[in-house]
Amino acid sequence: MEFNINSHFLFILGGIVVTFVLAQSMFFLMRAIKQAKAIGMDMKAIQRIMVSSAIFTIAPAVSILLGVLSLSRFLGLAIPWIRLSILGAITYELTAAASAAASAGISVAQEITDPKIFTAIIWVMTLGIIPGIILVPLFLKRIQAGLGKIKEKDKKWGELLITAIFLGMISAFLGMVFADIRLGLVGWIPVFVLIFSAIVMTICGLLIKKYAWKWLEDYALPFSILGAMAFAVLITNIIV
Repeated sequence: MEFNINSHFLFILGGIVVTFVLAQSMFFLMRAIKQAKAIGMDMKAIQRIMVSSAIFTIAPAVSILLGVLSLSRFLGLAIPWIRLSILGAITYELTAAASAAASAGISVAQEITDPKIFTAIIWVMTLGIIPGIILVPLFLKRIQAGLGKIKEKDKKWGELLITAIFLGMISAFLGMVFADIRLGLVGWIPVFVLIFSAIVMTICGLLIKKYAWKWLEDYALPFSILGAMAFAVLITNIIV
């Protein structure tokens, strides 16, 4: 059988997984509605909550769709669809896939034709996300309790610790942005895109603060991603 990153089997597998998740969501939705009625909530209020919740899921869904499209170039459409519809984020998935691809001597800009490399990349992405699934339910309460104790003892240092942890996580992703600056102006393209994305996010933040546009809080990330993607295409055509 010829290897195909968009094989029917992968789409069937994706359909099964997504169907299970949708069924699970419907199950808990029905349970929530039943419980809401049991405690005397008005049905109109329940419907308003359902509609507003559905509307505010559009923004995160746009970000996920962009992630699927970004990964589909070299992993096909099925695998990113499965991963980002259920578990994972474009920041992690793309980083893990790019690292695994680089170790195999290929770029994420090209379609994978070797099944061994494809399998290796999927394994790296999968094994890398598993610790989070295990650690969060087992140790999240202890970690939160520990951070809470630090804040109680010294609020300033507690806030600095959380900020340092967050910046440490961000720094791990920034390494990929600055990795190729030695290659000349072409290597600076990711840096320029990062700066433009930060500018878009800053503008959204200023608009939210000045005009109290709360709705923009959910759409700032998609706007930033879309703007950065458009800018990446523009600046790449100019430089390359």
